[in-house]
Amino acid sequence: MGNQQVKNIKEIHHKEKIMIIRPGKNEYSPLVKKYIDLVPEGNIISILRKQSEENISILNKLTEENANFRYAPDKWSIKTVIGHIADVERLFSYRILRIARSDVRELPGYDRDIFAEMSSYDSLPLSKVLNDYDAVRNSTASLIDNLPEEAITRVGEFNDHTFSVRAIVYIIAGHETHHINIIKSKYLNLLNHK
Repeated sequence: MGNQQVKNIKEIHHKEKIMIIRPGKNEYSPLVKKYIDLVPEGNIISILRKQSEENISILNKLTEENANFRYAPDKWSIKTVIGHIADVERLFSYRILRIARSDVRELPGYDRDIFAEMSSYDSLPLSKVLNDYDAVRNSTASLIDNLPEEAITRVGEFNDHTFSVRAIVYIIAGHETHHINIIKSKYLNLLNHK
């Protein structure tokens, strides 16, 4: 089956699914409100898919040297930031899966700095980092798009806070927007003025 056929099937299937509305303030920790606020109105699955297409288009234009750029010595490279986005999305997708399946035991947090330090993103070609990011996004979109309606508002707990499935979906989109905004303003802006 060709890519266009798969894309058409995804679009047809997606149009039949329910609309996931923005979560209420009681469905997430105040600490992540900044991410949820970054997500525009609209169909969240479409937003996630468009987000990845646009970001890959921007990042694919970078050279390897630019993809390894850090705007300060103690900051991550662009490749590590993209890897961080993918790693966090993996963690949040796992949380979506657990909560959606009603396995709501307390889920542990993680240490983003250890994850970044122990990753190999800086040593990978940019194409591999972007392929990984794209694979994670496709997996996340598929998981969310195939959830039963009643699973969307289920809640679970992690880091001593209650989160609904739909809140986590919005956090994924907003977290990425947050980091892409930093890439554009602090990395690409400096690279363009070198």
